[in-house]
Amino acid sequence: MGSADFSTQMIKVLVTGGTGFLGSHIALRLLERGDAVRILARRKTPFAENGSVEFVQGDVADFDTVRKACRGVDAVIHTAAKEGVEPNKRPFFQTNVQGTRNLLDACRAEGVPRFVFTSSPSAVDGGVPLEGADETLPYPCRSLSTYALTKRLAEEMVLGANSASFLTCAIRPRLIWGPGDRQLIPRVIEKARKGTLRQVGDGANLIDTTFIDNAAEAHLLALDALAPGSPVPGNAYFISQGEPVDCWEWINRILEMAGLPPVRKRLSFRCAYRFGALLEWGYALCCPNTEPPMTRFLATQLAQSYWFSIEKARRDLNYVPRVTLAEGAERLRAWLSR
Repeated sequence: MGSADFSTQMIKVLVTGGTGFLGSHIALRLLERGDAVRILARRKTPFAENGSVEFVQGDVADFDTVRKACRGVDAVIHTAAKEGVEPNKRPFFQTNVQGTRNLLDACRAEGVPRFVFTSSPSAVDGGVPLEGADETLPYPCRSLSTYALTKRLAEEMVLGANSASFLTCAIRPRLIWGPGDRQLIPRVIEKARKGTLRQVGDGANLIDTTFIDNAAEAHLLALDALAPGSPVPGNAYFISQGEPVDCWEWINRILEMAGLPPVRKRLSFRCAYRFGALLEWGYALCCPNTEPPMTRFLATQLAQSYWFSIEKARRDLNYVPRVTLAEGAERLRAWLSR
């Protein structure tokens, strides 16, 4: 296959995890602009059955399924991932590492020339606050969660696979949210309703977030920019709203939209971190497939500042967070009210 300009002609794109929150939004945007879409996912959804997309059912950890899904496509956008903080490491390595390796191998075997990987800022998270960090930040010596470690290993594989005939890049969206979210927002609301949500730290930490439409658009911009001579191949890009928010003010605003009171109970970062370490040990012994209510990784995410520069994405991808925080919040409010 050649290196035609993807932004000006119809192409066929495989979206892994295409029935998920981010993957389905990416697939819809590809369809809206006239591209053909194939989805690889473990479970069907009404979206995957509506006839507008081609659906391949299976797991990215199975190479034969992955190679079948990659056959005849012009590009892959790889969003499928195992998320969470449960102690059992095996599912993370199977999906995030082996699954990514399978896709890279299948793309090379089938001659697929473009590959966009959904990475995460967690790939460079070593458990210390990050304020205004950019893509020159090195990978950490240690990761506080298996998720962070496996996303780092997968990103390294993707960027290392870049070549003249196989162009790759990685997108690092931070805390994706919006209408239709089945992970972040519902978990926050559920914990608040159960009375188990605690403010960790002094409540002054700033964090990046990314509205779902902006996250999806960033992937399409990256896909279109993957071309010989472009600065994009072989690079990773932080993606966010470009406006850090006060973590606990933002959480309380979400709770207010859901008709719930703000978080009142507090826990110091030191106590949360030590409690998380103890729970990690206990859950690993007794219930490794269950997420502990607190871990060291969660403690740092809830108490420390994590926000990043998106200037590189602005420059190389022409990325602009078109849906503002205010507009995104109104869309979320309307969705929650339904």
